[in-house]
Amino acid sequence: MNPKVSIIMATYNRSGYILESLESIKNQTFKDWECWIVDDGSTDDTHKVLRPILDKDHRFKYVLRTPDYVKGLPGARNYGLDLAKGDYIIFFDDDDIAHPQNLELCVKELTKDLEISFCRYIRGVFKGDFDYQFDYTRAYDTFYIDKHDINKILKNELQFNSCAVMWKRECFYNNRFQENLMFAEELELYTRIISSGLKGISIKKCLFYGRKHLESNTGEFHNKDAIRRASFADAIQLVVANLKEKDLVSDDIVRYFIQISLKYKRYNLFERIMDALELTSFEKLKWQLFYWQLPLRLLFYKTKKKLLN
Repeated sequence: MNPKVSIIMATYNRSGYILESLESIKNQTFKDWECWIVDDGSTDDTHKVLRPILDKDHRFKYVLRTPDYVKGLPGARNYGLDLAKGDYIIFFDDDDIAHPQNLELCVKELTKDLEISFCRYIRGVFKGDFDYQFDYTRAYDTFYIDKHDINKILKNELQFNSCAVMWKRECFYNNRFQENLMFAEELELYTRIISSGLKGISIKKCLFYGRKHLESNTGEFHNKDAIRRASFADAIQLVVANLKEKDLVSDDIVRYFIQISLKYKRYNLFERIMDALELTSFEKLKWQLFYWQLPLRLLFYKTKKKLLN
């Protein structure tokens, strides 16, 4: 029996972008898919814009998020997960472009090695109009990913973007997005899944293109939107608690999170990290000293770098 892919696309007021995103799904070389478009309560003409493509291709399924799920991207995606019938799950955003071979190459990797649970690939970015010059080669390198790569993922040394992974549906049997998070919900969920011991593979090829614009969640975060930034702090606390539970905490990652916490004093992130780690009094004192000295250390390194340049 051939595998089937469930694409989950949460949408909110993206009538100006969504058709281009759906066309990139229609153009996939792998054809056995369903696409659940979960509307999170759009107030624009999204439904009207979608009507022609819904009528022509019944693989596209449009639903409104129900009150059983919290408003926001995590709730909409969780609703999609509960509706999905595919063997594999992938999340696409409503303003991005998928490479035509995206589904094909991920399915190939997941069916070739039964011990892997997810397939990650490279995600590119663009602004304005998209240049449709795809690389159709089927030759690429791969490498494996497991819980030992968690630190690289959290430090963004190994980018693990929301729309750059295909998962076996079993990954979500006991895992869902935290619906109270309005930013970094993917980071929290994906590291939770990988830290449980699942193994994946990464394709060294760009198979997805994210559109950069100020109205995106990431754009709002970088513009210091208070809700997004508070959510990021909440997500980090959950990530640290999960690492503690799985015995995956290292001094390296604690130092990294503490450095981040300097920018989140408003949200008491340092104190919340300490609480999540459940440290002894001595260990807590050690990290408090590190935290207090950190601004001076960073200033020293910054000054030294300027002098050397």
